[in-house]
Amino acid sequence: MSNATQSQANQVKLSGLFLFKEGMSTVYNEKGEAVPVTVLRYEPWYVSQIKTIDKDGYEAVQLACRPKKKKNSNQAEVGHLKGAGFENGAHVTKELRQAIPEGLNVGLALSIESLTKGDVVNMTSTSKGKGFQGAVRRWSFAGGPASHGSKFHRQPGSVGNRTWPGRVMPGKKFPGHLGDETVTVRNVQIVDVLPEDGVIMVKGPVPGGRNSLVKLVKE
Repeated sequence: MSNATQSQANQVKLSGLFLFKEGMSTVYNEKGEAVPVTVLRYEPWYVSQIKTIDKDGYEAVQLACRPKKKKNSNQAEVGHLKGAGFENGAHVTKELRQAIPEGLNVGLALSIESLTKGDVVNMTSTSKGKGFQGAVRRWSFAGGPASHGSKFHRQPGSVGNRTWPGRVMPGKKFPGHLGDETVTVRNVQIVDVLPEDGVIMVKGPVPGGRNSLVKLVKE
């Protein structure tokens, strides 16, 4: 199941793409200006299910990527993804909510040319997990004086109220878990699309670590 052998006739263009983050680089535009970009790697995605309003209550295209080995699959996913060419299931399945294009069928490959240079997209991925963090790092609190025996350096400070209401209000900024959240960045520009290399470059940073799954959807 190689994307190198897929003909244009067996590919479909949708309103977005799923890619994997590689890292950051720099390119130069037509004016000679340096532009920071994030390199996103395309892997073959195949249409595994077409969801309709009549049957599912909404319209969407389900896509599958990365075939599984037989020992890691179960009968349910094998039966579901067999029509898309995944004999033993897939490691990743995702959906793109959009109107169903004419002529769309299960098993068609998703074209990297669904996005073109200059497109503006909304980008969604999972940010890096940073574990349990204090209030200074998590919420950028200023903290207290560093010297003169203040004994108040990186503490969250007073959190209570007076006799009334006599409790800590909901939403108060405390130490806690930081990162590992779904983050959406809007109005991200596609700097370049390289179909022969399976690469898309977007302007600026992308949330998440290397190999994170990134969703790009046209505005």
